[in-house]
Amino acid sequence: MRGYRTARAFDGERFLPGGALVLVEGRAIVAVEQATAAAPDGCAVTELAGGTLLPGLIDSHVHLCADSGPRALEQVPELSAAALDAVITAAAQQHLRAGVTAVRDLGDHRWAVLERARSNDGGPTVVAAGPPITSSGGHCWSMGGEAAGVRELRRAVRERAERGAGVVKVMASGGLMTPGTDLTACQFGLDEVRAVVDEAHRHGLPVTAHAHALTAVEQCLAAGVDGIEHCSCLTASGVRTPPEVAAGLAAAGVVVCPTLGRAPGIDPPPHVQARMDATGGTFEAQLENVTRLREAGVTLLAGTDAGISPSKRHGVVPMAVADLAGCGVPVAEALAAATAVAARACGLQDRTGRLRAGLDADLLVVDGDPAVDVSCLRRPLLVVSRGQEVPLAD
Repeated sequence: MRGYRTARAFDGERFLPGGALVLVEGRAIVAVEQATAAAPDGCAVTELAGGTLLPGLIDSHVHLCADSGPRALEQVPELSAAALDAVITAAAQQHLRAGVTAVRDLGDHRWAVLERARSNDGGPTVVAAGPPITSSGGHCWSMGGEAAGVRELRRAVRERAERGAGVVKVMASGGLMTPGTDLTACQFGLDEVRAVVDEAHRHGLPVTAHAHALTAVEQCLAAGVDGIEHCSCLTASGVRTPPEVAAGLAAAGVVVCPTLGRAPGIDPPPHVQARMDATGGTFEAQLENVTRLREAGVTLLAGTDAGISPSKRHGVVPMAVADLAGCGVPVAEALAAATAVAARACGLQDRTGRLRAGLDADLLVVDGDPAVDVSCLRRPLLVVSRGQEVPLAD
């Protein structure tokens, strides 16, 4: 047994007055005590008085097969199996060094991440969707998830269930990273999206939908999806968030991952920026949209779309937490969006996301007090993943 003691702590839902002493044995947390408690005899304790102890962070929207380069998604079909595996390995380590101990991968290339996730090879815990289900020639079609019609869509969902996916991802609208797709239009009919949801729920799987278009957001709400990625509410005349749509999402319990967070000082690739400017789907517009969603009571996640471009490198979820706080989300709620709330959305609540006995020892100690300065999440002092301390340098 060993322990980690700090004068400040956040347990995944709330700040703990006076900090905490967390005791770990093997891969699990065995006790969470007040910081003033004595450790058991023979238990070595790491003292990090100036830090804050939290559960390891969860990025609920990543692409481990993408290397954060200018052609991150475009190049994936060109990579050999060995090169793709190396990209996935590097991405996983980048997350761990940033304090991210669990990720939800929402789109890999022809099952590469999903197959890797079964091995549980020392990287972050991975909940994988496999290739996203998309229309013929639709957003991210090259990942291998094209399907058309109710029958094919149900078959696609069953294949994901049989392969062990933890979530079904469907592309309800076009996307920024796929030229020729329409960000302001739906890719499927309502009956098709309903079929995806029905088949997934039949197999005990949640459905999260990529939706930039307002019409796609409305369609997803009508279809009964469990989550929406981006939820940008784009129209032909820019971003519009009707109060009744925001209220409907909140009432239905649809969890929204607005994919905030980006590396500072790095602009999107020119072709992506051009599409953002043409549609009004800028980062600043999304921040305003998130503020309106939060005011309506929508549950938000701190996922990032990590890997898709240089500004979306792996490990930027601390910036997503800061962005949520900048949208008026209280700091404790923003932190929960990357810990306990994210764990529930990813189906990991019985494994991680809290400082609680019996859960995996996924821990993060940061240099500072996030209640005062949330940017301290970018300064990890210690990362523990399933009981193993993570080297923070290459």
